[in-house]
Amino acid sequence: MLVQHHRSPADRPSSLQVGPWRIDADANEIDDGARRTRVEPKAMQVLVALAEHAGRVLSREELLARVWPGVVVGDEVLTQTIIKLRQALGDDPRSPSYIETISKRGYRLIARPQPVQTQAAAPIEVTSAALPPTERRWRAMVIGVAALAVAFVAAAGAYRYHLQQRAGAEASPSAREASQNGPITVTVMPFEALGQDSEHSYLARGISNDLMTDLSRLPQLRLISPSNAAPSANGASGARFLVLGSVQREAGMLRINTRLVDTQTGQQLWSERFERPFGDLFAVQDEIVHKLTALLPATLNDATRQQLARRHTRNLEAYDLFLRAQSAFLVRQAGVNEEARALYRQALALDPAFARAYAGLAMTYAMDDRLRTPAESSASQARALELAESARLIDPDIPEVYWALGFVHVQSRRHQAAIDALNRAIELNPSYADAYAFMGGIYTYLGQSAKTIPLLRTALRLNPDGGYLYFMILGRAYLYENDMEQAIINLREAAARNPADIETRVHLAAALAGAGDRAGADWEAQEIRAMQPGFSARQWLQSYPMSSEPYSKKLTELLALAGM
Repeated sequence: MLVQHHRSPADRPSSLQVGPWRIDADANEIDDGARRTRVEPKAMQVLVALAEHAGRVLSREELLARVWPGVVVGDEVLTQTIIKLRQALGDDPRSPSYIETISKRGYRLIARPQPVQTQAAAPIEVTSAALPPTERRWRAMVIGVAALAVAFVAAAGAYRYHLQQRAGAEASPSAREASQNGPITVTVMPFEALGQDSEHSYLARGISNDLMTDLSRLPQLRLISPSNAAPSANGASGARFLVLGSVQREAGMLRINTRLVDTQTGQQLWSERFERPFGDLFAVQDEIVHKLTALLPATLNDATRQQLARRHTRNLEAYDLFLRAQSAFLVRQAGVNEEARALYRQALALDPAFARAYAGLAMTYAMDDRLRTPAESSASQARALELAESARLIDPDIPEVYWALGFVHVQSRRHQAAIDALNRAIELNPSYADAYAFMGGIYTYLGQSAKTIPLLRTALRLNPDGGYLYFMILGRAYLYENDMEQAIINLREAAARNPADIETRVHLAAALAGAGDRAGADWEAQEIRAMQPGFSARQWLQSYPMSSEPYSKKLTELLALAGM
């Protein structure tokens, strides 16, 4: 919970005393006077979160939202983080002195922390300055939306009348003015999931992502990342128009609040509240797109209008299963991959023509090559390609289908076919950041990492919050370009966002070894073995889709220096 009164970081101690341990949050170190131990930044954030609420149980959901905001990770990531904290503190989970597991609820710190007295000692508080930048921006936006809610209701009624007078066809003056100055920049901010049931956050995320996909098909519009949406403090312009919203699902009812804002004038161009039965979700989504296209100066032909009016599926239950499967697939772990596969299959049982569900199912089979033994995964790649081609034949106009097709090709080392598929995805959506990032990753597999870097810079410009994969791919490219400094910077950022990703850890260990930091490389090697006992670099490389022998040799040599 965000505390309403704030202190600057300088007024808050960065050190705590927990039992004999001095916790230095800034340095990510704990010290009992006899030894000093470094812990991962995410592990320190978990420890600080528990200390801020000492004696109270923090649920797994609270900790994941606090420490990994906006990142889809599995429960295993948090479990491993708690294990590492206990190891660092010398804590026994069966008879804990510090961190206690509360069955089916979460964790709590049972040792009462005390601030280390410094020049301005005070208890740690959760302030906006203490939060990661992404969460800080998001929570600030939520507070602003709440403060203006009453004004929005009145404005929405007035503007609906105005919109009706124009018969929904004429663009707003600010939109007309913008259309004379080149492409219109628009972003869809992540919709907020309201209510007490955090399980439905996937629904809010899915609705905002689908809305972004729909708008990306409109001529003259350029879709950009939420992080670059608003004008910056130095006056540089971001997205001209923002689409914001919230979603609440409760007792069979769906409530969606949506508004369109001109960031240059501060004018709210449209706001509306939809309260319908949950079964009307698709109709509401279509209505939102229709009203936005009436306001934004995009030229639509009849074919485009029909395309926007047709969602990927009209089966609401299939859509819900698809969104759940997407969230599960992003975890990239064997057991959760099986869960995603089962959900995609259930969606297809309800709608056999659901192209994106076919594409998702294909990717779960393609991942078998990375998550299973060679014997188990040999038949999976053929099945993955068959399913991906089915998705393309069902609907050849969906960019995500071509991304999935590229993903399948890469796992079987058909790199040029993957690049061709991604080029088609970019033709359909020139703002598709994931396609640029993935293509950049493929060029590294081909031994052309110099081509990777500008593609990743493009992806990060379009979507600075693209997740750990963007930074992993960029850091990996710098490693093969022998720029170890930038490799380490980006790979550490990737590891902070997803500490359970083995590929990130492998390349970070190699980069540290290449930079001469043997202690750091050894520490990363130990982390890899803790996550995967019996890890073998040679076996790992056998399933890795690198086709460049010089790059494979370089990685093997660096990992040998790291003791792997």
